[in-house]
Amino acid sequence: MPKISRVLLSVTDKTGIVDFARALAAMGAELISTGGTARLIRDAGIAVKDVSDVTGFPEMLDGRVKTMHPKIAGGLLAMRSNPEHMRAIQTHGIAPIDMVVVNLYRFEDAAAKADAHLEDLIENIDIGGPTMLRAAAKNYQDVAVVVSPADYDAILAELAGSAGELSLETKWRLAKKVFRTTADYDAAISARLERIDDAGPLPLDLAVRAPRLMSLRYGENPHQSAALYGRRGAGIAGAEQLQGKELSYNNLVDLDAAWQLANEFLRPAVAIIKHTNPCGCAEQETLGEAYRKAHEGDPVSAFGGVIGLNRPMDEETAREIAKTFIEAIAAPGYTPEALAVLAAKKNLRLMNVVPGTDPVVVKSISGGYLAQTADLARLDRAQAVVKTKRAPTEEEWVALEFGWKVAKHVKSNAIVYARAGQSVGVGAGQMSRVDSVKIGAAKAVLPIAGTVVASDAFFPFPDGVEEAVKAGATAFIQPGGSVRDEEVVAAADRLGVAMVFTGVRHFRH
Repeated sequence: MPKISRVLLSVTDKTGIVDFARALAAMGAELISTGGTARLIRDAGIAVKDVSDVTGFPEMLDGRVKTMHPKIAGGLLAMRSNPEHMRAIQTHGIAPIDMVVVNLYRFEDAAAKADAHLEDLIENIDIGGPTMLRAAAKNYQDVAVVVSPADYDAILAELAGSAGELSLETKWRLAKKVFRTTADYDAAISARLERIDDAGPLPLDLAVRAPRLMSLRYGENPHQSAALYGRRGAGIAGAEQLQGKELSYNNLVDLDAAWQLANEFLRPAVAIIKHTNPCGCAEQETLGEAYRKAHEGDPVSAFGGVIGLNRPMDEETAREIAKTFIEAIAAPGYTPEALAVLAAKKNLRLMNVVPGTDPVVVKSISGGYLAQTADLARLDRAQAVVKTKRAPTEEEWVALEFGWKVAKHVKSNAIVYARAGQSVGVGAGQMSRVDSVKIGAAKAVLPIAGTVVASDAFFPFPDGVEEAVKAGATAFIQPGGSVRDEEVVAAADRLGVAMVFTGVRHFRH
């Protein structure tokens, strides 16, 4: 590999660039730079040549034209192994460039502003940067291309250990990173500009691009390969693992379900998830009490479950959780005392999660993707309609509101028996709603008498209500909308129970 002897630097992110340039210069590399990057390097006492001195043209058009010139493009694209290429650049007085250090205008910063004007967005679209990056990456055998300050130290270490050369493997790795970066950049531009003319909730073109964050041992089953993709930041995909065994595919799916359910509530809440369905959920005045109530709802199913909290884990809650085998926990923080308690559970996976909501939910199907806006609907008691002769008592109303939030996170057909702040029985994912009613009652460890029932969709027949009342339920909340609504309400009146229609369905497939 040829020695890195001529380097072009032009960066928006100035992190570490002076030290990187100084080290390259100390190795004997000639430095070429543009605008603010050149000034910064020169002010640090490092010799650097302006691009305009190389091209013979000044920066033009408010900086729009700097590097788009044959003396730059030719120096990047000339293949050293091709005699014709080398004769051509020599004829035209073009010197090869061995390394390009470039990162792009911060388009995404401008795009993040809801009130950004089109003119501002256009001005933040980099032209010369992607051109240089792609040119260098296309000719990666001869040109090293650096797009991130995170790579500076490793590159300098390799150069120092190999007489100023970089291996072909390193150049290939850097080139692939460039093409990922420019693809993400173009996707961000396209997605944001589309919103100028179409501000609908779903994009016209769905760009599904995310870096691989983690390779997983396997998928849902050992014969399936799996990995986690996403962006560092909010949510389960961007969470920091504080301790425990490596995460599995199923852990992540359940952690997301637990996290989403726990964050439905304003008071301290705990969700215990088994195979994406809540087996216990509670909302109380303290997190410790919420956990005890959630666990009490189905202690058998809670064994080996996954937990979501909507408050930082405290010592009391940690001590309660430590009494049971739990696979993983998602929480928005942990006190030092809680971490000390849970440290004894070395395999327990602890995830520190930054709250955040994805506005669009995407699922894959054979041959394509389905996208929908997130189900963020909240129950407004004032808009719900009491359909029976008897209205719910205040205690029943509180229980109905709680049960409705839980039912939203249960696989359809979903039935939740609940008291105020505590789930008592859950019937999930049955082909018949009346079967979910029966299973929810059968699974209950606590008494069903005096509970309320939340149903994610309408009761198609009176039999579901009849079975729930037989088990001890006293009030119901459901969307309504069945052709037999009158029969179902009549059954509720005959049985002396209350029923509320929300007009909102919460199917979860």
